[in-house]
Amino acid sequence: MNVQNRSVKGNVSKLYCFSFLKMTLFPMAIITLFWKDQIGLSLADILLLQAIFSGTSVLFEYPSGYISDRLGYRVALILASMLAIIGWTYYLFADTFVQVLLAEIILGCAWAFISGSDSALLFETLRSQQQEDGYARFDGRMTGFAQTGEAAGALFAGVMYAAWPLFPFVGQIAVWFVALLLCLSMKEPAVEGETHIHSHLAEALKTCRYALRENRHVRATIIFGAVLGLASFYTVWLIQPYMQESGVPVAWFGPAWAGANMTVACCSLISHRLRFVLGDRWLIALFVLLVLVGYGGLSMLTGVWSFLFYYVLTAMRGLQGPIMRNHLQHAGSRRNRASILSLHSLVFRFLFVLTGPLVGLAADNYGLRPTFALLAFMFVVFLVPLSRLFLATLPAGPGRTSRA
Repeated sequence: MNVQNRSVKGNVSKLYCFSFLKMTLFPMAIITLFWKDQIGLSLADILLLQAIFSGTSVLFEYPSGYISDRLGYRVALILASMLAIIGWTYYLFADTFVQVLLAEIILGCAWAFISGSDSALLFETLRSQQQEDGYARFDGRMTGFAQTGEAAGALFAGVMYAAWPLFPFVGQIAVWFVALLLCLSMKEPAVEGETHIHSHLAEALKTCRYALRENRHVRATIIFGAVLGLASFYTVWLIQPYMQESGVPVAWFGPAWAGANMTVACCSLISHRLRFVLGDRWLIALFVLLVLVGYGGLSMLTGVWSFLFYYVLTAMRGLQGPIMRNHLQHAGSRRNRASILSLHSLVFRFLFVLTGPLVGLAADNYGLRPTFALLAFMFVVFLVPLSRLFLATLPAGPGRTSRA
């Protein structure tokens, strides 16, 4: 192993640490309280804020992925860390809707640069070590570290907020300073066979055509993965009022949130092993079954413990993430890897922007349990044909198991 390969190998452990830090979001568990009590925002203001944040992410998602492919994944992560520091620092001085909005836009840009860059850097690092066939295993570990970080942030957030409302934000700034130092110490893997690009716009459009038109498996993976992502994302915003409605004590909310994140972490760690045991077909069937069981349980059962069916959906989230990204990584190249992953995120966010307000409207007008029943039906209607399309386009090779 040459010197360059030895230095790049350290990226793996550093990416694990970065994943932990990027999701140690102290303000996340108390941000709604902060917006309402400290800034004076109404619920309408908060929903508008989230819509603009999602729109910002959609706007910057693909351009940031393309820039990552051109400038380097390490550079993208450094830029993201710097933007995160600026965004969270701005929160210390924000006291109006417009100022909070500016902070959220900056943070949206930061997340856009992270999206795809950390996963692509992991794959390229493994490829330089001839270990890319084990990507799903390493990706699962990275997701596990991320969810552990989010659980840790949730556990401490309430105590920090009670001590001083700005304490979670100060802690967040410190976290991103550490993340910045970590990114500066990473190494960019050598680029092999790079050619001169005459037009960046033409290159970006070429990647879009490849992912969304020319490569049937990439297109099927992006759409199927985005819909699976939505299945676990709606409940992120609905589970707290559901728990409140079910009589869950407020003191349980923090530990319950941490438990959900640890479920994602554990399932991410075992996803590659489960894929080896079940094969692609049975694993995909399991994803659809978990969505049906999760939403079915939330819609039909009542009582304090009914919220545990939310964990069924977070288990699905942990299992599917590394598997879907593994397929996209093997379908890409150094020239377009982050761009393809960003397109995946873009489709997911775009679908959420289109459907999220409708789901919220249904919950307001008809109640949470009927809305969950409707979502169970709708997801089965869409996921069954999408799963069949995904399986029909599976290529032979490292992205597919012998049991498929």
